[in-house]
Amino acid sequence: MAIERWWEAGERVALDLRGAERGVFVRRMGDGDPMTLLHGFPSSSHDWAKVAPALAERHALLMPDFLGFGASDKPRDHDYSLAEQTDLVEALWAREGVRTTALVAHDYGVSVAQELLARRADGAPAVEVTALSLLNGGLYPDVHRPQPTQEALLDPEQGPQLAAAINEELFALSLRPTFPDAYDPAGDSAEIWRSMERDDGIRILHRLIRYMVDRRENEARWTGALETTDMPLRFVWGMLDPISGAHMAERIRERRPDASLTALADVGHWPQLEAPERVAEALLAG
Repeated sequence: MAIERWWEAGERVALDLRGAERGVFVRRMGDGDPMTLLHGFPSSSHDWAKVAPALAERHALLMPDFLGFGASDKPRDHDYSLAEQTDLVEALWAREGVRTTALVAHDYGVSVAQELLARRADGAPAVEVTALSLLNGGLYPDVHRPQPTQEALLDPEQGPQLAAAINEELFALSLRPTFPDAYDPAGDSAEIWRSMERDDGIRILHRLIRYMVDRRENEARWTGALETTDMPLRFVWGMLDPISGAHMAERIRERRPDASLTALADVGHWPQLEAPERVAEALLAG
């Protein structure tokens, strides 16, 4: 599978996260101005594989797997949080000697980006984020429309049972509605499954899904940071996304009318998988 080659071309690095040493997978590519790309749930940095070659012609890309995802460590009895994932990004930047970077985030990663914005507002950051580009994600929790499987995973009783029982077929069925009818997601779904299945990570899905609680608890902090930042913002949005599509884009336009928004009318939740050429063009626009 392509994801196996992706892993072979990257490496696992040791990062200290809240007093524990964690192995974190990192894929690097290209040369030029730094660009950090943050993936979504329930996938991995491999989500960027289709768009990375075009971006790497002008940027030095840094693409980690979050803790619990892909080829990074997946501790079983761990309380995963978006704050810790933000710590991971900052620790990786420190290890790599990153001082300035553009930032691109999708889905789960947009909340990490919002926490980075909030930390920037709290004080002088160690790393200057020069521009922020966001792809479909739950920027506004009150507008976010989670899928039934996500809601089930979040349930204290159903969640562990579903994580223990899910197989590749059920996993693909749960992802199918997030892609448009005209798009065949079979190959993408198989790669995403492989990223979560590695090291039996599928069994912690009910722990990883707690990010939806994090979003609600930090709603004021994160939406406030997004709405008040003076950082250049760009949104690249799949409008057919049932989770965070046209309805989320409408809120973005209302709250950040000054920002660039590229609306992809025929694209669902996964712009970088479904329309990589158009996403690369939008991300590389001046």
